[in-house]
Amino acid sequence: MRKIWVTINPWDKNMVTTALEGGADGVLVPAGYSEKVKQLGKILTIAEDGDLKPGQDVVHFEITRCEDEEEIIRLAREKTVILGCRDWTIIPLENLIARDVHVVTQVKTVQEAKTALGILEKGVGHLLVNADSPATLKQILSAVREKGDTTPLQEAEITAIVPVGMGDRVCVDTCTAMTEGQGMLVGNSSSALFLVHSESVVNPYVAPRPFRINAGAVHAYTRVPGGKTRYLSELAAGDCVFITDYHGNTTEGVVGRLKIEKRPLMLVKAVVEGKEISTIVQNAETIRLTSPEGAPVSVVSLKPGDRVLVSMEAGGRHFGYKIEETITEK
Repeated sequence: MRKIWVTINPWDKNMVTTALEGGADGVLVPAGYSEKVKQLGKILTIAEDGDLKPGQDVVHFEITRCEDEEEIIRLAREKTVILGCRDWTIIPLENLIARDVHVVTQVKTVQEAKTALGILEKGVGHLLVNADSPATLKQILSAVREKGDTTPLQEAEITAIVPVGMGDRVCVDTCTAMTEGQGMLVGNSSSALFLVHSESVVNPYVAPRPFRINAGAVHAYTRVPGGKTRYLSELAAGDCVFITDYHGNTTEGVVGRLKIEKRPLMLVKAVVEGKEISTIVQNAETIRLTSPEGAPVSVVSLKPGDRVLVSMEAGGRHFGYKIEETITEK
């Protein structure tokens, strides 16, 4: 999950407010100002009197040569390393990302932030924004949040739609108003998740609820930040989930409420490159999967041969974490 810290030195109340409103995860402030930050909002502070202390929890490291990378790797095992470069360059970052080393990358402009987020098609996971004004800070935070992550999606061919009787299904009400083509990845197997469309569709039966995904049965998996999956029934208010669109663009959403109710259920079976996959959803016209073109497709109108979007993953999961192990799920 990407983190964003903001440097506010000298102290500037407007910069702190902009950081809070823009969704920053932490602020680096001069000694003596941590309490002033807390009075404005709940956020991590990095300061001598803060939640994290420079030198003790967080260290700055100025990289000047390739040999410095080994020292950075050593430091990163115990502390958070804020990386500095004499000239802003991506080569040291490429080397560290390739070795799966996590450092804090400093940026001053929107372009630097976008470049850092695109390195090796993976991007850095932690930014320290050194903006010169609240306006610039707002632009950078907006650009970073829009960038999000990308989840590769594939087309699956529907093979069967079978009513399976009553069961407990989960509606996930998020704090995000979604648009057409957006939803959550849900499935019977953690390695095969269907893009279940949000209830952002106008229909004659109920008013649109663009914040809601009628996701599936209580046992189903969904992908969440941190490289994990969780059961739908485990989610609760305040938890983070992934919201994905039909291009694979993925952003974080916050759960506002979970609704678990008994409803008639339907088993949806499909095949991807010869592999059989499935999910169980409520048997209702307003429940939709997503076509390759991003259109919502009602599950009651699905028929064999139709194509929908899914996310496939090799290997298995252990307590939600991805592992390289052969696991068969039926």
